[in-house]
Amino acid sequence: QVRLVESGGGSVQSGGSLRLSCKVSGRPYRDYCMGWFRQAPGKEREGVATIDSDGPTNYANSVKDRVVVSLEKVKNTLYLQMNSLELEDTAMYYCAIGPSYYDKCLFAEHDFIYWGQGTQVTVSS
Repeated sequence: QVRLVESGGGSVQSGGSLRLSCKVSGRPYRDYCMGWFRQAPGKEREGVATIDSDGPTNYANSVKDRVVVSLEKVKNTLYLQMNSLELEDTAMYYCAIGPSYYDKCLFAEHDFIYWGQGTQVTVSS
């Protein structure tokens, strides 16, 4: 019943911007974490940004000054605004949701139970 569908990926030149969206259906938790993760070819999946249903956010150091994560509850949609994109940002981006126990979401992948199919972001020079 729980489903997450990402969109908004594509190809962009370095320095450009993209806004990723994640539409969520189903309500598995009252208090929850939502997060964006990414995986580049040959690398492990890593956390990009998270947001708690109560508001607090968390960012990877590599994107902290270039990315904004937000949650529009009315539309049940998670967003990732990415600015000043770099070649290193090229990856498959995944949206995920899991329970929140402390109103703070970290990057522990095992805490995120449901995952989307991913959307590809390709940054070129």
